[in-house]
Amino acid sequence: MMKLLIALMMLMSLPLAADSEWDKVQQALSEPTRLTVYRSPNCQCCHKWIEHLQKHNFIVDDQVTHNLEAAAPRQKVPTVMRSCHTAVVNGYLIEGHVPAQDIKRLLVEKPPVIGLSVPQMPVGTPGMEMGAKKDNFTVVTFDKDNQFRIFNRYEVDSKQQYQSVSTGE
Repeated sequence: MMKLLIALMMLMSLPLAADSEWDKVQQALSEPTRLTVYRSPNCQCCHKWIEHLQKHNFIVDDQVTHNLEAAAPRQKVPTVMRSCHTAVVNGYLIEGHVPAQDIKRLLVEKPPVIGLSVPQMPVGTPGMEMGAKKDNFTVVTFDKDNQFRIFNRYEVDSKQQYQSVSTGE
């Protein structure tokens, strides 16, 4: 009986394995794309974001650092655009929980910006999923003159799914 109780407790402690709505590939990369992520060793949401990118054909070089603020790419991200990790892909900076689809769009369109950011850490973004709670959020571009523009906006619909409601036009 005790073994059964222990086995049940172990099963209940496992995380629920649910597919993320962010894992659906809408636009595929023609080939795997290398991306370097700078993150704190204690951040689990960063690791989940990395897993999200890997499902979208990104090869991730995970650079764990105890001093994220000292990482060279981080210095180019405006303070108001910062989040919990910084990534570099094909010369662009990616700050925070930016969906892989937006990174792929950036790489295809190649706008004259430094990068993309999802400032702060909105609940529901890739890597920040917490059940049914989801925040609307905006993906923002930033450039060398600290100009910011909407790249994409996501709102939660009546079915609790994210919908892109703006593509920065």
